[in-house]
Amino acid sequence: MNSFIKIINLIDNGIRNILNFLLVFLVLDVCWQVITRFVLPEPSSYTEEIARFLLIWIGLLGAAHAYRQSMHLGIDYFVAKLAPATQKNIRLLVLLLCAVFAISVFIIGGINLALITLELKQQSAALGIKMGYVYLVLPITGCLILLYTVELLINTLRCPSGTLRTQDDSIN
Repeated sequence: MNSFIKIINLIDNGIRNILNFLLVFLVLDVCWQVITRFVLPEPSSYTEEIARFLLIWIGLLGAAHAYRQSMHLGIDYFVAKLAPATQKNIRLLVLLLCAVFAISVFIIGGINLALITLELKQQSAALGIKMGYVYLVLPITGCLILLYTVELLINTLRCPSGTLRTQDDSIN
């Protein structure tokens, strides 16, 4: 189990580093866009598209990272009012639904979308890159969310009913 947690921590640290790099690249790209538009005589034609694609990747990978940290939006006001055993059962149900969503929408849907756009040779207008590569972030995010859900399921099953942490506990 410890090796599983170490691997997940390693993956999560890698995702955090990738997100930091993408964010720095996004800031530099937008700064260059502003400079070329307002200072230089000819605006850059590709910076807006790069910014859009970076935002997609940052948003989706960031959502997976936030999910593992329990920093995502969660409404647990009413669940907190229930008995501890019921809270644990509801948490297990929610985690299973998250796994189903990650598999069906992100992984299966994302792979289908990426493959279809690669097969149809759909390219971006300014950069000319295949859109399937942009859409690959969907199955990557789905795999991360599924991996993190497995970790949360194991932690929830191993945890006694009265000691479940809520999102508020992790913030404080």
